[in-house]
Amino acid sequence: MKLSARLTLLVWAFLLVSVSLQAAIWPRKSKKDQLVTITTPQGDIRLILFDQTPLHKANFLKLAQSGFYNGTTFHRVIPNFMIQGGDANSKDTDPSNDGAGSPDEKRIPAEIRPEFTHKYGAVAAARTGDMVNPQRASSASQFYIVENHNGTPHLNGAYTVFGQVISGLEVVDKIAQQPVAERNRPVTDIKMTVKVEKVKKKKITELYGYQYR
Repeated sequence: MKLSARLTLLVWAFLLVSVSLQAAIWPRKSKKDQLVTITTPQGDIRLILFDQTPLHKANFLKLAQSGFYNGTTFHRVIPNFMIQGGDANSKDTDPSNDGAGSPDEKRIPAEIRPEFTHKYGAVAAARTGDMVNPQRASSASQFYIVENHNGTPHLNGAYTVFGQVISGLEVVDKIAQQPVAERNRPVTDIKMTVKVEKVKKKKITELYGYQYR
């Protein structure tokens, strides 16, 4: 075989290997996303979860798809601040343990990113305080949604924001206005069911106006 032919074959082999490596390192982005719908007595809240916080996204989707969140409540609501839910304890008949979580539950490592802030409708992970949790690891299931229309910027950099409400902000407001008793727990249980469906990103943008980064 002539030298020029050999060189041509080597070049093609190199190009094929390069393309394969690039595909492995930079996989093609999916054209679909998981649309999460939280159904409550006040209405439906729809949200998306960020790919840039993969641990939190995977954890939430796993719990939602397993039915874990069904029957849990928004156990803590504070007007002009946030609504919090997702604790398995809120499924039982004892309101005093709502929000306590399980003592042996595994935490999720923090994925705090500066581009995701506590704006209106931000979905973030609850956690224990810095004194016992200096790594700011997140609760295994509890989350909150920012209800303040101006956001809660004082929480930026301290909690992992891993999603955004794209429809149903008025429902978040209704929940925040419910009468509460001790520890900001609603007098009437605000139970949720959560479902996940794969939807084309283009359709999500068309229906809800959400722009992917």
